[in-house]
Amino acid sequence: MNKKETPESILEQIGSIERMEKGSLSTIRQTAQGPSFNFQRWENGRNQSEYIPAAQSDQVQENLQAYATFESLVASYVQALSARSREERLAGAKKKRPIKTSASPKKRRSKA
Repeated sequence: MNKKETPESILEQIGSIERMEKGSLSTIRQTAQGPSFNFQRWENGRNQSEYIPAAQSDQVQENLQAYATFESLVASYVQALSARSREERLAGAKKKRPIKTSASPKKRRSKA
């Protein structure tokens, strides 16, 4: 990611993602016809497991990569927006002046 990206440009990139899935894809066995895949994901408080035919494995892998890209873009968006907010906040803050102290310290008088 380029450090000069604005939050708006990052949101455009996020909006361009059309498909994504969260989870993991693993090979469960190798057969004469090719590998068999298992797609696992967390949904509704439970682990869901789904058999994926070899013909669909490339699409699922692309969807998983799109989710990884999405997570990276969201982290970049948070960083860019935080930096902008910090700059705006500091630009409006007045510079604090140091407290001047005299060369001779004053003694406190007791009230009695």
